[in-house]
Amino acid sequence: MESTAWRLAIRAARQACWQMRRSYSVGSLPGRVSGVQQQLRHGPPSQLQQLRRLNVHEYQGAAIMSSHGVNVPRGIVASTVEEVKAAANKLAPDGGEVVVKSQVLAGGRGLGVFKNGFKGGVHIVPVEDADKTAAKMLNQVLVTKQTGEAGKPVNKLFVCERLSLVNEMYFAIALDRVSAGPVVIACAKGGTSIEDLAEKYPDMIIKVKINIEEGITHEQAVQVVEGLSPKRCDKAEAVEQIKQLYNVFSKCDCTLLEVNPLAETDDGKMVAADAKLNFDDNAAFRQKEIFAMRDTAQEDPREVAASKADLNYIGLDGEIGCMVNGAGLAMATMDIIKLHGGTPANFLDVGGNATESQVVEAFKILTADSKVKAILVNIFGGIMKCDVIAAGIVNAAKQVALQVPLIVRLEGTNVDVGKKILKESKMQIIAAEDLDDAAVKAVASLQ
Repeated sequence: MESTAWRLAIRAARQACWQMRRSYSVGSLPGRVSGVQQQLRHGPPSQLQQLRRLNVHEYQGAAIMSSHGVNVPRGIVASTVEEVKAAANKLAPDGGEVVVKSQVLAGGRGLGVFKNGFKGGVHIVPVEDADKTAAKMLNQVLVTKQTGEAGKPVNKLFVCERLSLVNEMYFAIALDRVSAGPVVIACAKGGTSIEDLAEKYPDMIIKVKINIEEGITHEQAVQVVEGLSPKRCDKAEAVEQIKQLYNVFSKCDCTLLEVNPLAETDDGKMVAADAKLNFDDNAAFRQKEIFAMRDTAQEDPREVAASKADLNYIGLDGEIGCMVNGAGLAMATMDIIKLHGGTPANFLDVGGNATESQVVEAFKILTADSKVKAILVNIFGGIMKCDVIAAGIVNAAKQVALQVPLIVRLEGTNVDVGKKILKESKMQIIAAEDLDDAAVKAVASLQ
């Protein structure tokens, strides 16, 4: 529990450090934490853990890849049982089987369990049974190894044709911080996680570093195909598919493109049978159509609210809500809370130039968390002025009818004015002289 919380907090801190950065080439963009990046690490895990990406559903990713010339299975997205039935009949008019896939932004769907007891988020079923299966999946909550106990709501299903696969391979393009550019990771074996493949077949995994300015060359694409060792498909066509996959990654500002499996069908066609695509948030201004696909129903509502208010927020599992300006100071605040026996309930960085309205929104997010039993505000005023924070704190506390202890430590620009505003508010605010004092008082307030 603790390691997961701290891992997320580290991601958030690094996300905040990138907040003002604009991408001018995809090679400069930070990547996504995944099994793929396990293959790229040359140091502690935190060195590559960034949370700067948009995640899209499988059906959306398939549409994006198809529009760039990548072969994908035929599929139809459905939101109702009736739509699933119609889709199944259209994809297999002569009978047979179709694949019904839950659309959630998490891996491990096949081994997931719905909260209604139905097992499996992906099913191969006869056409005539597609609607019955869909009825057990739609509008239910799927729990997988990546969702946590809360699970994810299944509001859509992706009904796909069942392909006859003769070979499964692994293919991914990620961002490598060491080489400052994309790297292709491929394996002649596929259908399971890259971590398992790396453990079982370490000699079969190849890595090809791509020059971001030149893009993938014909020779590099051939090298990847040779590493994949396709059995039936024409190698020249396979090379073109690799080039098109890289084209998706580059043109769409991806931080990750992972195809598992990249498969061969019995008629010798290479198909991206299942894919995961992430897109860098810094590129939202030039990828408007892709970012319009964002499904906020799959996200933590607190994080969605924070995003709308332009706040850096990650929910954790503790009892002390934190509001801090600056990613480094936020990490230090969480550390000192732990040092004195408390547990942080979140990472919340309001940034260096937050407005009073943002402070109010931050308080609303903190107090909406039922786990929060106290709030610690730690502000070091540089660009951020203490009087602005103080005014925001007072207004926020009034608006949300604050019911938990509030500990405030202010230091820096206009600190005396800020402290005066807090004092004259006549609210129950616990003043702290320094960070250590603030943490001690926050922990003590839980007793």
